[in-house]
Amino acid sequence: MADNPKDQNQGNQLNIELTPESADGTYSNLAIINHSHSEFVVDFVQVMPGLPKARVKSRIILTPQHAKRLAKALAENVARYEQMHGEIAEGEQPGVPLNFGGPTGQA
Repeated sequence: MADNPKDQNQGNQLNIELTPESADGTYSNLAIINHSHSEFVVDFVQVMPGLPKARVKSRIILTPQHAKRLAKALAENVARYEQMHGEIAEGEQPGVPLNFGGPTGQA
C-alpha cells in the first residue's frame, strides 16, 4: 500500500488520449435521439442549407445510465455558459421530417 496520497490517487486516474483526428472535431447542427430499453442512440447530423440530403457524421451509443449522466452534464455546462455569457437564444426548430421509427427526440 502506498504511503503517499499522491501515489494512491494515481491508481484511480484515467489517461485519456486525444488523437489529432479526434481533436479536429466534427461539426453537427442536428442530433437525432432514439432509444430502446437497453440503450440510447444519438446520431449527430450535418444539415446544409439548400441540400435535400444530410448525412449522419457520428453515432454514439450509450447505456441509459450514461445517457442520464450526459444529459445532466450538458445541463450543468449550459447553465455555466449562460451564467458567463448570457442566455442562449434557441431560434427556430428546423422543419425537417424525422421519422426513423421508435421513440425519437431531437436536439
